[in-house]
Amino acid sequence: MSAHPTLAMGQDSAVSDTVKLYFWAAVVLLIAELIGSISIPLGPGKVVLLPMIWALLLGAGIGLAYKRMPAPLAVSRAAQVRSATILQYALLVFIAKLGLVVGGSLPTVVAAGWALAFQELGHFVGTIMLGLPVALLLGIKREAVGATFSVGREPSLAIIGERFGMDSPEGRGVLAEYLTGTLIGAVFMAVVAGFIASLNIFHPYSLAMGAGIGSGSIMAAAAGAVAAQQTPEVAKEVMALAAAANLITTTLGTYFTLFISLPLAIWGYRVLEPLIGRTTKASNASSAVTEDVVDEPVELGWGGRFSAWFAAGALALLANYVAANVLSPAAFLGVAVMIASAFIGELLCQLFRRKVPAVCWVSLVAMYMTSPWCPLSPQITEAANAVGIMAVITPMLAFAGLSIAKDIPAFRRLGWRIVLVSLTAGFGTFIGAVFIAELFH
Repeated sequence: MSAHPTLAMGQDSAVSDTVKLYFWAAVVLLIAELIGSISIPLGPGKVVLLPMIWALLLGAGIGLAYKRMPAPLAVSRAAQVRSATILQYALLVFIAKLGLVVGGSLPTVVAAGWALAFQELGHFVGTIMLGLPVALLLGIKREAVGATFSVGREPSLAIIGERFGMDSPEGRGVLAEYLTGTLIGAVFMAVVAGFIASLNIFHPYSLAMGAGIGSGSIMAAAAGAVAAQQTPEVAKEVMALAAAANLITTTLGTYFTLFISLPLAIWGYRVLEPLIGRTTKASNASSAVTEDVVDEPVELGWGGRFSAWFAAGALALLANYVAANVLSPAAFLGVAVMIASAFIGELLCQLFRRKVPAVCWVSLVAMYMTSPWCPLSPQITEAANAVGIMAVITPMLAFAGLSIAKDIPAFRRLGWRIVLVSLTAGFGTFIGAVFIAELFH
């Protein structure tokens, strides 16, 4: 007989929830990849619904329906909390993939010039200078930090997940920013960039640099709207500069966000909230409750972390196979490299007592592996390229979807306010970078 029956039952429940989550994540990912990408024309642009969006929505639907499902299949609130924790560690695999992509481009980044480097300040300071005051005036509380410290792309999810946990007001804020930017960000920025370009206030090259905010779809939409109003020669330069700016944002963005904009957002919230913060319906979002009992945040040991990494890698291989209809030995090696990068980065983070976040260590390890200074760089690059970046992102959004149902009451209270804040932050990052680029042009 077990000396600790309650502990044993808790461990059995955790294992059961984990297995259930991995099962549903695989089902969701498979359906999302089979649906594929769908383009919806909208005004001067279009909305592209990628598999990652279907994964997010399907996962959320499964979580919302848990009371109507048989107990063995239901993703309970406790399982949803566990999914948020699994997401926190699975995101390190995505960070590794990003580092592997960026490593080979380091010489390009170094040669890009000061204008492109300094516009990064505009990207992230702009989100806070405009987005944070608007959020506070609308009565949004701690969610404002997550929603305005960056444009809320995948690395931002990892940073907030590690610092605050995805099951936190800041986690809800960055996820709301991510949802808004993914669903309507490209169309919004295409309209904004095209309109500003038509005013002839800024040089087209400055607008191009501002378009590279770290999202490929938003960059393409915004730069395309600017390029459409230029001569063919200038249009070509606009797209090239936007791509370079996007590369630098992808490369340096994690560090700017982590060491500059997130501390600035936290400080700004602490100073401004007592001065201009208001109390509205959105102010109660952080304390939104349901009839269920909210479980304590889940901590994963090394076994749980490896489980999350291997699950993320296996799901990435599944997504890669469904999307490309091919599964080469190089893809398995690429996933193994990503998992190894996540492990080494997490280990270094522990050894240095978390003074430097894991996302930094993971990205540094991965960047070195494909950099010109690594002897095995060509082989590792080939393996990493065998796994598409979207195949790595979609599993992350499946776990995010499975964890999001518990936060629906809070999202309802935030409502249209968080959408307005997200769009304001997106505009702020664009116009801030444009101003910086104009100064250096």
